[in-house]
Amino acid sequence: MIDINSDMGESFGAYVMGDDEALLGYVTSANIACGFHGGDPRTIDATVAHAAARKIAIGAHVSYPDLVGFGRRSLRVSADELITDVLYQIGALEAFCRRHGSAVRYVKAHGALYNDLADNKELAAAFADALVAYGGDLAALVLAGSPAVEVLAKKGVRVVREGFADRGYTAAGRLVPRRQSGALITDPAVVAERGWRISTGAEIEAADGSPLVLEVDSLCVHGDTPGAVELARALRGALAGHSVQVAAFA
Repeated sequence: MIDINSDMGESFGAYVMGDDEALLGYVTSANIACGFHGGDPRTIDATVAHAAARKIAIGAHVSYPDLVGFGRRSLRVSADELITDVLYQIGALEAFCRRHGSAVRYVKAHGALYNDLADNKELAAAFADALVAYGGDLAALVLAGSPAVEVLAKKGVRVVREGFADRGYTAAGRLVPRRQSGALITDPAVVAERGWRISTGAEIEAADGSPLVLEVDSLCVHGDTPGAVELARALRGALAGHSVQVAAFA
């Protein structure tokens, strides 16, 4: 059994990003931007409404405060800054969830923050402290195989190990940086095959050609990836074809 999550709610004002409503037809968890890297009150409200109507699990997609850089620039922040920024974002999303009869079930970091806390134990500990402080048994989506998995678990946070069907991996199990060739995979057939292979514990090919096996609980298809809806559709078809059940972890 595997969860499929996607980043969404990232449009801002007149700038539209992704086809969230269509994508919700193929995912089981929605990581909704909370205004720090994307999303505005109207976008967040509409995305939550659509997700709640489909009974999709809702998670807070939290970020460094970096609208200009879409949250893809690393910022040097203290533990207290990270804790308060994460709490602020979860609380904002929770308000819209309450309006639509839902609730925030988990938290996933976005962009640079996601990559930074994967290997920075102090940052991961602060992230965990924010979730514990918020309460409500929030789960955390974390890069599978990263030190952050153990750090959050030791803090009492339920950890959900995440893999990526539409991103390239290094031999060490880290995501290929977006500025490098092979970082983003947009071929539906390739995404579908990598998705079912990751889900079943089969080998995939890392960027250097070496075999890589990942243990994951959830697969991500980025909502801003070109053709994201078709990628998600192909992924669901491949999972069904390999008898992999799809269900939300939250």
